Amino acid sequence: MGRVSAMGVSGVDVSGVDVAVIGAGIVGCMTAREVLDRWPGASVAVVEGDAVGSGASRRSAGLHFPRGASTRVREMAGVSELRYRALRAELPGLPVYDVDTTVIAPGNADGRLRQVYLPGAGLRRTDVVPEVLNGLPEGDGAWQVSGGQYADVQGVAQALAAALRPEVRFLEGTRVTGMVSGSDGVELDLSSGGTLRAAKVLLAPGPWVADPAWASWLEPLGLRVKKVVALHVERRPSPGDGVVVFEDEDAFLLPVHHRGHWLFSYTCRQWDVLPEQVPGHLTPVEIAEAHAALARFAPELLPLSTTGRVFCDAYSPDRAPVVRAVDPHSNVVFAGAANGSGYRLAPAIAAEAAALLGPLHSSSTVPPRTVASRSFT
Repeated sequence: MGRVSAMGVSGVDVSGVDVAVIGAGIVGCMTAREVLDRWPGASVAVVEGDAVGSGASRRSAGLHFPRGASTRVREMAGVSELRYRALRAELPGLPVYDVDTTVIAPGNADGRLRQVYLPGAGLRRTDVVPEVLNGLPEGDGAWQVSGGQYADVQGVAQALAAALRPEVRFLEGTRVTGMVSGSDGVELDLSSGGTLRAAKVLLAPGPWVADPAWASWLEPLGLRVKKVVALHVERRPSPGDGVVVFEDEDAFLLPVHHRGHWLFSYTCRQWDVLPEQVPGHLTPVEIAEAHAALARFAPELLPLSTTGRVFCDAYSPDRAPVVRAVDPHSNVVFAGAANGSGYRLAPAIAAEAAALLGPLHSSSTVPPRTVASRSFT
């Protein structure tokens, strides 16, 4: 299949590609990059219903720290940490920022914490309490870990797309309205009136798992979509402030230095929502829930925490990302349901997805790339 061509206003067919990526969030862009690293010269198109990084990636807190509740997630976190390190060396202007990390948990939790944090995190007990907190609740302790970072995830996705554009065709503002998988590939109907044919499809829809174009394929996975809420704390972080993770509350306080405020993320319990029906504004109920979680650690921040961001994300039954073929011909690979950790685990998800998409025996007329491979070591 050849490289995708421009589509005329009459909605004529778009030329075929080796891989079509549906979704230009952090996972979709990472996977497009991974495909080209593995198979230089492959033809790739990325289809995005809005603009690059405009969905869940735009609302993400972008926090990465070396932790995982299961063996698989810990392994994925380790892979992603190494790959982000290499990516930042390659693209020095990437909007990714190192941040110190303090974990707050019951004082007797040391053994439990060592089971979930990576060995390279260097988990260590500390007597230093972050200044943003009003001390520690009775019975709690503090631990420091290494390897934390946070990112402007939309900015990272856009930077990846910019680097990929010489080799990848981005179809922004274009929805996939239908898909048919056959033994010889997949045909995608586009909202613009055209058709895109692909040998393989990477489906990275973020929380749009119930879209009619692919809902029947994803229904057996048992995915659910949950609202994600974070408050903006209108207090400027000091240069040395780091993230504070509240282990048992599944919450964190993040100093968003480049924006000049803190962010408090807590676990909202509103399930089975649809992204197109989730308003972008906070409700009094959500503010009250967040305040109830924050009050135990930093009650003086409550008056400063009445604004924020709201969206949603897809979750899997076992709280580990899902990467698997979902159509009868194994031509469509779903990658997602990252359980709120899309940025943190995106490089590892992309690596697994690209492995399932290949091997590609491209019939593309595009010659092999003359630029150096971006493969990570």
